Amino acid sequence: MSKVEDFLTSEEEQEIVEAIRLSELNTSGEIRVHIENSANGDATHRALEVFHYLKMDNTKLQNGVLIYVAINDKAFVIYGDEGINKVVPENFWDSTKDAMQTQFKLGKFKQGIIEGILKAGEQLATFFPWKQDDIDELSNEISKGE
Repeated sequence: MSKVEDFLTSEEEQEIVEAIRLSELNTSGEIRVHIENSANGDATHRALEVFHYLKMDNTKLQNGVLIYVAINDKAFVIYGDEGINKVVPENFWDSTKDAMQTQFKLGKFKQGIIEGILKAGEQLATFFPWKQDDIDELSNEISKGE
């Protein structure tokens, strides 16, 4: 079994999927989580590749957010689409990153990811509130690389 498969239990994965579902009840933003062993270089560059691979740049309001985790690199990236970046302040993701990092340093990876999701959803709701005609455009399932 690879490290990616060992990183979270299936129960923990379901808790993360549920956190995404709950967060998206308050925002039209779309949140996804991707986990892999290594970015094989720059984690931000890899997060952008994964963002496009998952077609997260195809949302109507360009308000997708990817939480990318490279296990062996001990790196993570919160990557927001250009619709978000056009309207939020420059340090928008800092509190989300800090909440995640605090949990990661304690070895609480599931909790760190969940806190990141909930914080991202809360922050997105300010700029991209949920509307009656909102459609869940992207899967809430965790995607995994090698």
